[in-house]
Amino acid sequence: MTLLPAEIHLWPIHLNHLDNPASEFACVLSAAEAARAFRYRFIGDRQSFTISRAVLRILLGKYLGAKPQTIQFCYGQAGKPRLKNPSTLCFNVSHSGSMALLAFTHTSEIGVDIEQVRALDNLCGIAEQFFCAEEYRDLMSLSPDLRERAFFQCWTRKESYMKAIGEGFSTPLDQFRVTLLPEDPARLVHIGNDPDKAAGWTLHNVDVAPGYAAAVAYAGPPKNLQVITYSADLPRD
Repeated sequence: MTLLPAEIHLWPIHLNHLDNPASEFACVLSAAEAARAFRYRFIGDRQSFTISRAVLRILLGKYLGAKPQTIQFCYGQAGKPRLKNPSTLCFNVSHSGSMALLAFTHTSEIGVDIEQVRALDNLCGIAEQFFCAEEYRDLMSLSPDLRERAFFQCWTRKESYMKAIGEGFSTPLDQFRVTLLPEDPARLVHIGNDPDKAAGWTLHNVDVAPGYAAAVAYAGPPKNLQVITYSADLPRD
């Protein structure tokens, strides 16, 4: 499978639409991944992790020309996985509800986030606590019927950047700003009040399925995004 340097491949996975049961995907997981899957309390969460991690291995195998079972990961301080063996290939994974989203590119740190858009009891309170003041102001300027979607668009944009830098929530969410108004393109406005630092990053909305918000963030200038449909018939060896 060919991934050019100026491309990003995005793979949305409908976890409930795959004919293969989770048990068939489990065969490509490492012992540590299988143990992690077993620790999930709810079977739906266990299956989502199993399938999304197995698909990650299968796709990495296609990009690297390797067997999925042989791929080894190392992890950053916040748990972001990377390839253990040196490679220019960068990737990230997110899942929510019945969807997973995987992103692959070369040489650019990348993060992806997907969230199921849903009613939250304290949406405005969460935004006031975690968003920066400008984002909260923009959110509250919208009519109530637009706030829910805008909230999740903002959240996925911020989370995708956090995942790209690999620091988890050690960097407070209110220390950088993204756009969220419906008419504004996805963009990092500033990082630590520094717009020049934000200009070194690219941010995109990703339309993957009704009822979901998703975003991808990566270091460097814009690349060509390709959204690719995953087929469970892809060979696993």
